[in-house]
Amino acid sequence: MKAVLKRIFCAVAFFAASASSVWAQQAQLGLFEGQADVGKVKLKGSASYNPADQTYTLTGAGTNMWFGADEYFMVWKKMSGDFILRADAELLGKGVDPHRKVGWIIRTSLDSNSTHINAAVHGDGLTALQYRRTKGGNTEEKRSSLTGAEVIQLARKGNKYIMSVAKDGGTFVSEEVSDLALGDEVYVGLFICSHNPDVLEKGTFRNVRIAVPARDNFVPYREYIGSNLEIMDVATGLRRIIYQSPESLQAPNWTPDNKYLLYNSKGLMYRYDMAKGTPTVLNTDFVTNNNNDHVLSFDGKMLGLSQSSKEENNKSIVYTVPVTGGKPKKITPIGHSYLHGWSPDGKWLTYTAERDGDFNIYKIPSSGGKPEVQLTTAKGLDDGPEYSPDGKYIYFNSTRSGLMQIWRMTADGSEQEQITNDEFNNWFPHPSPDGKWMVILSFLKDVKPDDHPFYRQVYLRLMPMVNGKPDVSQMKVVAYVYGGQGTINTPSWSPDSKKIAFISNTDQIDRLRIVPKKQ
Repeated sequence: MKAVLKRIFCAVAFFAASASSVWAQQAQLGLFEGQADVGKVKLKGSASYNPADQTYTLTGAGTNMWFGADEYFMVWKKMSGDFILRADAELLGKGVDPHRKVGWIIRTSLDSNSTHINAAVHGDGLTALQYRRTKGGNTEEKRSSLTGAEVIQLARKGNKYIMSVAKDGGTFVSEEVSDLALGDEVYVGLFICSHNPDVLEKGTFRNVRIAVPARDNFVPYREYIGSNLEIMDVATGLRRIIYQSPESLQAPNWTPDNKYLLYNSKGLMYRYDMAKGTPTVLNTDFVTNNNNDHVLSFDGKMLGLSQSSKEENNKSIVYTVPVTGGKPKKITPIGHSYLHGWSPDGKWLTYTAERDGDFNIYKIPSSGGKPEVQLTTAKGLDDGPEYSPDGKYIYFNSTRSGLMQIWRMTADGSEQEQITNDEFNNWFPHPSPDGKWMVILSFLKDVKPDDHPFYRQVYLRLMPMVNGKPDVSQMKVVAYVYGGQGTINTPSWSPDSKKIAFISNTDQIDRLRIVPKKQ
């Protein structure tokens, strides 16, 4: 009996130690499973992960990554299928060799002569897609027209690999390689190569994301993939994942007391406690089919909701409810009505409504019971109306000029003028609470102007307000996101106007060690 108990004890101790080891490794390496020097490197590399800001630092040597064999250091994980890898990458210090480099790599094995592809920025600014088609074969290269890339993305779709790179604030420039057979299961990771066997170089990686996209034949609004709830500091561009879920989370609102984020998921409203790092369901009584068009009043006491229900012929209706929960009050008489804005004085709600087959912007007293007021009449889709913090203007997006662009009008609907006029489809203008900034969501040209689908590569773009008006000449990308519908449909600024909250998506959640942090 003692021998049996001893074996049980040893087995339990073994599995406990194994679990502890896995947790320690995950805490050390974040998204990655392991680390390795590839090839016969002279100086051993190392990696560190900071869970507080979710950044990685790699130190490594290596003669080169060229010809028929490689020497470098990497952190890795095994993956199959399609995926999108993205990070802000930087080599630290002056460096020794101008060909030192950092970036993403995908390879069949950790053998030095393995087939592989990598997207890298070099010490001299060269940015290139480099790859080996056959084991031990010579390395080939496609150089980017952009030098000195700061954001590096490498995506796989079947046997096609696409490198997209940008300087911080810019849009992507891409190169691709087709018919590169690396096998289904591959090693994926961040890497550094000093290009000098006697030198260790160091690089850092911020905003590291590994996204598994939705499959090609998924059914929108019936099928969903997982979600990351993120917060970004708009001054530094640093993003942190604060909560992860295999479910669809959408459209976080930031409460004025800086304590909670409100979002919708599976028809319910949730209140995420930022100090505790946990969500709880918000009681909205019979309104249990909420969509992602929900808005907090400026004083934070009330929450506006949009629900589609069978009782209303599956049309979206606007309701209001105390922010602490309770029985909602019906505001809009008919649907479809999709809420987007609450006036700073609390008296008006503004929303997109379908009336007589056309979508326009309306407003209605927040107390309800009075006729709605139509503010736009242009043919096409007008959507996303939101008040400026001084109450003078309503910003919205419209297809009236062709692509979806940002417009504004005075609060009574007069003086309608176009703000943006570029190659993207721009949605959901969100002025910051201090009135100094505006963030928007931009879809690429492969999306129809009147559509804002789930699960696409999108930009969050920021522009300053100059003399009370967005200055498009200073607009820049602040986040490169796999998301779209549900990412930032509603006002998502922090009360101090320094951060925004949004959703990114992935079909495979890689659990991070989340460290709660005072906002």
